[in-house]
Amino acid sequence: MKKWLFGTTLLFIFLIIAIVIAADTNQLPRLLRGLIRFPGGDKAGHFILFGILSLLINKSAIALFPNQNPKRLVLTVSLLLSIMIGLEEWSQILYRSRTPSIIDLAASYVGVIIFAFMAYRLRR
Repeated sequence: MKKWLFGTTLLFIFLIIAIVIAADTNQLPRLLRGLIRFPGGDKAGHFILFGILSLLINKSAIALFPNQNPKRLVLTVSLLLSIMIGLEEWSQILYRSRTPSIIDLAASYVGVIIFAFMAYRLRR
C-alpha cells in the first residue's frame, strides 16, 4: 500500500510541475485551457489540484513517519506546501503569460487545508 501511495504522490507532483511549466510557457493543452475558462474554473482548479496534492503528500508523510504526532506532521507538511504554493503564485510576475492572483492563492490554500484535514481524519 505504501509503494502505491508514494508512487501516486510522486506522479501527481510531476503532473503539477508539468502544468505549472506549461502555464509559464503559455503552452497549456487546449483541454486544460477549456476547463479553466468557465466562471470560477481557474479557482476550482487551484482548489482541486492543490487539495489532492495536499491529501497525497500528507498521507505519504503519515505513512512514512508512523511514530510522529500525526497532527503536528500534517500541520508541518501543509505549512511547507503552502509556502511553496505561495512562492509559485508570486513567481508568476516573472511571466507575461501569467497573472498572479490573491484569489487563486486563497483557493489553493483552502484546498490544502480541507484536504489536509481529510488526510488527518483518514490516517488509519
